[in-house]
Amino acid sequence: MKKRILIHASLLLLGGLAAFQTQAADGWPTKAVRIVVGYPAGSSPDIQARMLAEPLAKALGQAVVIDNRPGASGNIGADIVAKADDGHTIGVIGNGPLTSSRFLYAKLPYQPENFASIALIGSAPLVWVVPKSAMPGSAADYVKSAQAAGDRLAYGSTGPGSGSHLGMELIKDSLKLQALHVPFSGGPPILNAMLGGQIQLTLLPAVTVMPMVQSGKLAAVAVTSAKRSPLAPDLPSMDELGAKGINIEVWNAVMAPATMPAAHQARLSAELAKILGSREIRQKLLVMGWKDQDPSPAALNRRIQSDTVIYRDVITKKGIKIDG
Repeated sequence: MKKRILIHASLLLLGGLAAFQTQAADGWPTKAVRIVVGYPAGSSPDIQARMLAEPLAKALGQAVVIDNRPGASGNIGADIVAKADDGHTIGVIGNGPLTSSRFLYAKLPYQPENFASIALIGSAPLVWVVPKSAMPGSAADYVKSAQAAGDRLAYGSTGPGSGSHLGMELIKDSLKLQALHVPFSGGPPILNAMLGGQIQLTLLPAVTVMPMVQSGKLAAVAVTSAKRSPLAPDLPSMDELGAKGINIEVWNAVMAPATMPAAHQARLSAELAKILGSREIRQKLLVMGWKDQDPSPAALNRRIQSDTVIYRDVITKKGIKIDG
């Protein structure tokens, strides 16, 4: 009899604890939620964070504020998120700080295990573009001519360790190209250099280059994703071009500090899945040149893991470093 009473009391205690935890989760957030963006105003992570802020505030019942902390290719903002201990800080972080930065920087102040995956916002392949005169025929014909040109070709990137740099190095190895690397400070100077004849190829986002392709100033060779992209459906994929196993996309994600309670992480993921699955947000992403993805933490974790391996291998093989 006494044993049954003890068991019953234990069950009541556990039930009360579960109810308390549920109530605690239901009462969160208790103040404004901060979204740290490690990039300047007007960048894609900033625009996407602001796009999500209003519907997320409505869902959570608290204000959502954007805190731009640009610098070090997004690593400064990522570090702030990783070390936040107020229970109300999350971040919109690009793929670089979550995958390649750990191999590029000798003294990265955070580690991947410092984060919890909340939601994958969207992804976008880069577009391989060349001067219009360089591609009178098909994409396959262009690749043959680029192979024959050897190191007489030069490609522009948005900086050492950037997606356009690592992506082109992967493509070079796969297609046996020898184009030389010329780093720039961003997309516009790359395009100016291409129009001026200083470089002959580059990888840039579709939203940046497709207007110039459509106007006849540039020619598009392919998208850098393994399969064709709805963002540029007429362009061949890496698989079609013969670059098997290459799937280069930029993506942005919502991350939280790993120390955030699991119940709060789960609530954020659930609310953001609803928001990102809405027709309005999906259309906004498409207009911005991004395709919607499975937003789940599991899908995001898979993407982080696969891209980390890809970028680790090319960075190690090429000896690419940003600081000592």
